[in-house]
Amino acid sequence: QVQLVESGGGLVQAGGSLRLSCAASGSIFTFAAMAWHRQAPGKQRDLVALILSRGNTNYADSAKGRFTISRDNAKNTVYLQMNNLKPEDTGVYYCAGKRIAEVGFGSWGQGTQVTVSS
Repeated sequence: QVQLVESGGGLVQAGGSLRLSCAASGSIFTFAAMAWHRQAPGKQRDLVALILSRGNTNYADSAKGRFTISRDNAKNTVYLQMNNLKPEDTGVYYCAGKRIAEVGFGSWGQGTQVTVSS
C-alpha cells in the first residue's frame, strides 16, 4: 500500500503563493491518476487539479490560470503550485491517487491546511 504525505500548507496573504508537495512511499506509477482536492469549512471535498501518469493535466475552473500540478517521477512526488491565492482558496488540501482498476480515488493523504487571508 503506497502512502501519501502532503506538506507545504500554511498561512498566506491574498495574492501570495504556496507550493504543496505530495510524497508517495512508493512509485507514483502505481496510480493512473493523481490529484489535489480541497475541502473548505462546511463544504464537500472538491477536485482542484489532476495529473495522469502520461502527464496530461486537468483543472477546476477556479484553479485555471493560477494553479499548476506537476509530478517528479524520480522523487515520487506530485506538486501543486498555487499563485495569486484568494481567500476562497482556503481549506484543507488532500493528495489522492487512483489506481487503474479503481472507480474513484482510493488512496488519500492526511491533508495540509491552506489559509489565505484578505
